[in-house]
Amino acid sequence: MRMSKLFARTLREAPAEADVASHKLLIRAAYIRKLMAGVYTWLPLGWRTIRKAERIIREEMDAAGGQEIRMPIVLPAEPWKATGRWQTYGELMFKLRDRHDRELGLGPTQEEVVTPLVAAEFTSYRDLPVNLYQIEWKYRDEFRPRFGLLRAREFLMKDVYSFDRDDRSMGASYEAMVDAYRKVFDRCGLDYRVVEGDPGEIGGDVNHEFIAVVSVGEDEFVYCENGDYAADLEAAMARPPAPAPPGDRGPMTPLDTPGRSSIQSVSELLGRPPAEMLKCILYDAGGRTVAVLIPGDREVNDDKVARVMWPAPVRLFEEDDFKARGLVKGFVGPQGLSDDVTIIADRSVRAGHDWVTGANAADRHVTGANLDRDFRVDRWEDVAQVREGDPCPRCGGTLGLARGMVLGHTYQLGTRYSKPLKATFVDEDGTEQPYEMGCYGIGVTRIVAAAAEQFNDDGGLKLPKALAPYEVVVIPTNMDLPAVVETAERLYAELAVLGLDVVLDDRADATAGVKFADADLIGFPIQVVIGKRGIESGKVDLKARATGERRQVPLEGAVQAAQDLLAGAP
Repeated sequence: MRMSKLFARTLREAPAEADVASHKLLIRAAYIRKLMAGVYTWLPLGWRTIRKAERIIREEMDAAGGQEIRMPIVLPAEPWKATGRWQTYGELMFKLRDRHDRELGLGPTQEEVVTPLVAAEFTSYRDLPVNLYQIEWKYRDEFRPRFGLLRAREFLMKDVYSFDRDDRSMGASYEAMVDAYRKVFDRCGLDYRVVEGDPGEIGGDVNHEFIAVVSVGEDEFVYCENGDYAADLEAAMARPPAPAPPGDRGPMTPLDTPGRSSIQSVSELLGRPPAEMLKCILYDAGGRTVAVLIPGDREVNDDKVARVMWPAPVRLFEEDDFKARGLVKGFVGPQGLSDDVTIIADRSVRAGHDWVTGANAADRHVTGANLDRDFRVDRWEDVAQVREGDPCPRCGGTLGLARGMVLGHTYQLGTRYSKPLKATFVDEDGTEQPYEMGCYGIGVTRIVAAAAEQFNDDGGLKLPKALAPYEVVVIPTNMDLPAVVETAERLYAELAVLGLDVVLDDRADATAGVKFADADLIGFPIQVVIGKRGIESGKVDLKARATGERRQVPLEGAVQAAQDLLAGAP
């Protein structure tokens, strides 16, 4: 490819709305252009990087036994309603109606498509296991698209679906795919962590996220100092404290707390630390009132509450909810709540006693509220947000906190979709059994964003050679000198013959400085520079973009030297 013909106009400045490195640099380097919020056009440089990521993914999926298919983007509503996800996805899913008033959705994922497909084609245990994948555009109506490709409304995803006859074989399929994912991200050169994840709307008990470590990532994860535990913050657990020892308990006593509706204000009034306060957070779960109890110095993890109450849709109480159900916002306590309220307590509540909590009356609290004597707990669950410094649930070591962006997610679904969709096969004993399923996703466009976040400097992108759109750029610095141009043309042709992805910066109207700046900005792994002095001395300058290493080599050995430098590049 010649730069004079390449559909790419680099920018000296990024648009004002681009506020993270990947967004700024991918626009400046002419990889992408914005169409509207969360939707981007991929220009030739960016699309070449996408295709390189796709090739790596396809090779590893095929090696793991996957077979590629292509499923529709426009999906009927009925299967989604059968699994309950039409409701739980809610406004995050693009929904529309056709001319016959049929409800349709743009696919954010394809479980409801692939499950009936396999059930119609593979009806015997002898057909299993099967592993189908696709690389296709997905759509999610993000409320606030931001950070460029990190939070987009349209994105390219590789999704895989495995079908097995039992738990054991499903586990084997799952481990094979986790191993394949590691190979994909290793080959892409990314710095990532494998952590226990939050299943979200997909579901399933066992799942893992592959998180690229980047400072601007929207996903937080915890990790144990001893290396035996890592989990997304939405799913992370801490070792619960020991239960409070038995002993004397004080009486439950009401007291006036005028205008003191927050934990901090009551703590200051009574001189009691927030850890001795008992929060009572109210949720609506499909029309049912749910009260979640947690010590006052902790925060409730809404995602955990949603998982506990699934499939009912869960939301925090609003002003009208308190009024409609006769409860006073800021002064709710668990004592005296009616039986039609489900009371869920975090496990840390067992460690406290003589709690300070709301008195269920305006401007009133109580002290000395105690479990069993004064209030009940219907369910004990892990619903607390883990924080830095908490004890590891496995070894008791200290948990740390880091940020990243999710590149991939793997799920053991079990029969989460096969049962409601009535997708069965005939087992060896002649009985019909639901498929044991797994699903696995990789954000292909997110791979590009993560690489741009992890590999850049003040000059621009420094993508790993596995993802860079071109491996080598040949830069003639003096386009008015025939010897320079002829030598550059010869090296360009010889590098291409070797099978390298090479581009020749033949722009006659660009200065050497502009060419060098663009080469750094775009992130070509190897730069081959030919100038007047080099021709006179029989030398060529080489530069490795990632490391900054420079070499001056004899002209006759320049092609081999460039190839060797590329081989050693990350």
